[in-house]
Amino acid sequence: MPTTFRWLLRIFTALVVVMLLVLVFLWTVLSRSIPDYSATWRVQGISGPMEIVRNNANVPHIFGPTDEDVFFGLGFAHAQDRLWQMTLMRRTAQGRLSEIFGARTARIDELLRRLDLYTLATQSVAAQDPETLAALEAYARGVNAWLSQVNEGALGRGAPEFFLFDPQIAVWQPADSIAIMKLMGLQLSAHLESEVLRARVSMLLRQDRLRDLLPDDPGQGVAAVPDFASLFPGVVPSQAPLRIAEDRLSPFPRLPFAGASNAWAAAPGRAAAGGSLLANDPHLGLSAPTIWYLARLELQSGGIIGGTIPGMPVLLAGRSEGFGWALTSSYLDDQDVFIEKLNPDAAEEYLTPEGWKRFETRRSIVTIKDAEPLTLTLRWTENGPVLPGAHYDLASVTPPGHVTSLGWTVLDPADRSMTAALRLMRAQTVAEGITAGGDFTAPSQNVTLADRDGIAMVTIGKMPRRDPRHQTQGRMPSPGWLAENRWQGMLPYESNPRFVAPTSGILGNTNNKTTERPFPEHVSFEWGDTQRIQRWLRLMRMRDVHTRESFIEAQLDTVSPVARTLLPLIGAELWFTGEPAPTGTPDHRRQRALAMLAEWNGEMNEHLPEPLIAMTWLRVLQDKLIRDELGPLADDFSHIQPVFLERVYQNTDGAAKWCDIIQSSPVETCADIARIALDEALLRLTERYGSTIESWRWGDAHQAIHDHATLGEVPVLKYLVNIRQSTSGGDFTLLRGRTSGKDPDPFQNVHGAGYRGVYDFADPDSSVFITSTGQSGHPFSRFYDNLGELWRRGEYIPMSLDTGLAKAAAVGITRLNPR
Repeated sequence: MPTTFRWLLRIFTALVVVMLLVLVFLWTVLSRSIPDYSATWRVQGISGPMEIVRNNANVPHIFGPTDEDVFFGLGFAHAQDRLWQMTLMRRTAQGRLSEIFGARTARIDELLRRLDLYTLATQSVAAQDPETLAALEAYARGVNAWLSQVNEGALGRGAPEFFLFDPQIAVWQPADSIAIMKLMGLQLSAHLESEVLRARVSMLLRQDRLRDLLPDDPGQGVAAVPDFASLFPGVVPSQAPLRIAEDRLSPFPRLPFAGASNAWAAAPGRAAAGGSLLANDPHLGLSAPTIWYLARLELQSGGIIGGTIPGMPVLLAGRSEGFGWALTSSYLDDQDVFIEKLNPDAAEEYLTPEGWKRFETRRSIVTIKDAEPLTLTLRWTENGPVLPGAHYDLASVTPPGHVTSLGWTVLDPADRSMTAALRLMRAQTVAEGITAGGDFTAPSQNVTLADRDGIAMVTIGKMPRRDPRHQTQGRMPSPGWLAENRWQGMLPYESNPRFVAPTSGILGNTNNKTTERPFPEHVSFEWGDTQRIQRWLRLMRMRDVHTRESFIEAQLDTVSPVARTLLPLIGAELWFTGEPAPTGTPDHRRQRALAMLAEWNGEMNEHLPEPLIAMTWLRVLQDKLIRDELGPLADDFSHIQPVFLERVYQNTDGAAKWCDIIQSSPVETCADIARIALDEALLRLTERYGSTIESWRWGDAHQAIHDHATLGEVPVLKYLVNIRQSTSGGDFTLLRGRTSGKDPDPFQNVHGAGYRGVYDFADPDSSVFITSTGQSGHPFSRFYDNLGELWRRGEYIPMSLDTGLAKAAAVGITRLNPR
């Protein structure tokens, strides 16, 4: 027995030693790709010595003899910290994910090839002005200079992910940066899904009930829009949910996640310190690392500082010494789905207003790891590329003998959006900023501007010119062979909405409706917010003058206008006034929950149980109201629709009819459904979080999910690379944390403000900003998640252009000398 024990001990000791040696080896190899921020490098492609000073938060301050050298430095810094992220986004835009991920991403690649974003980006290079082309080329030289250093110095392949995937990295080119901007356009577009969803729902519901669930915007005269079945009688209604591939690597957004953001500004007369104020928090999918990267560029026109996206030589949101710019999704309707009629006698022809015409076709081969390559025939019509029927379930709205094509402003081969973005960040005044937006094509944004003297907001991006006779007004797929349904060029930039020097001295956007103009200059029928704007207006009106702190307070506000508005309405007949029910019964649990909600102020605080009760109640209630009419298609309404619930419980235009469950013999009232939904919600929560209601926490359900796109599903590794944080806020708070909407964790926070900035032009260096994770994309770096806890707590770091301050606490100064 002692002998056996000794051998077991020896074996265990040997295994421990081997494991430690393996870990040491892995650490030694993988850590070589953590850049040395205090190194001096000799590089090709710069005109003179330059410095990249990284302050104590690892924000690079880049100084060089010329603007081209500074853009070179930005490319160098991006590649040092985010090389895997950049190459992954490039592969995505190129439709080449399957070369390293196999069949898992074949469908994603197919869709990207059919959209042909990378070819269009290559064509767009020639459309840029000389200054932009010089910046793109310099940035590419900077990226490639770091690739050379990695290869020459054996620096861990540049990123640890390259030890698991193909380590071959193609040189960076100007087209790659434009392709990433087009990829961002894809991630911010959802009108395609909206058109398909509206078409399918219109075949299941009467027009008055359709207006309840997908409410028309007032004053637009959309009552004349026909139902989809009357346009295409051959389409069979279906209750199946939309088939959309959901993958961490997919850039195709679902409707609830197609872009959001907040931005607001105060003119000097409404600011306590006498200088303009500007706040911005763009909302995108949360990830590790975040898509945002903070940087300062010292250009010949002056210093600028703010948020970049690795892969592009542009500050998308930020400020200079006296000018700031902020972005929010405009929801401009820049996509239309067209149903194209095929020639029954010639499969390669489709119908146009002038007769039959051949598709433009070419072949494309998708290489798939460990599988046979996929050969595609790409087809284009005059309206745009032909898409497969499986994409957003387009087959469900396509009659036999037809195919669907997509009209989309991003598909412009002469896209000058990069030129516009670089001009915007070089602007010095509001007027110059507005002018800079004239060349912008897509993705359309509302740009809020502030300088020392005033504020403005303008919608940038091309607006399709539609015929007033358009059969569906762009709200549903339309016959592509009819001239009145086709785009007739683009509206002039001067027709885009703009608000300059408002008399109130305050302006802002939460993706809310910005204009009442009638079709076809309406901008959009679909808007991203009807609720946050109400809370923002209240906060802005509470003060005669604002400060940096009051703007921060608004940015971090967690009060839900939906909870404050809907709960009293839905629970009007449920609030307990009689004898208490016996302890442990469903009635007692309901009475306790209602008592807590009655005393709650609507604050979506992570430490409170009331937000969890309220949101679960509303989620269950909405599902009960719509599922008997829509069947499985109700799954596509994965998030609470406040306007719908308000219409039902106010019985607007007879909307209370939704409360009666068709399959049941009794006629349920809205109070009955509210009670049943609350009991079911409380039962679900009890099963998951225990029977003590007071111990439930919203933050346990509303965890921010920052997952690594490729390593986040690898056993063991996922615990090192994924970041989880308990968070406040919700779908309808200014501190927006968009929930997943998917069971079993429908309240996970998956989409929010990865970047926050507040700029004060009375004292510009007192401005602040933050991102949701950290600057580095290397999981072993101390800068991988160092900003995450500050972001979670609603804290910021200084946003200063003071060179001395940056150097005083620098974590390293990288010196680049010409080779």
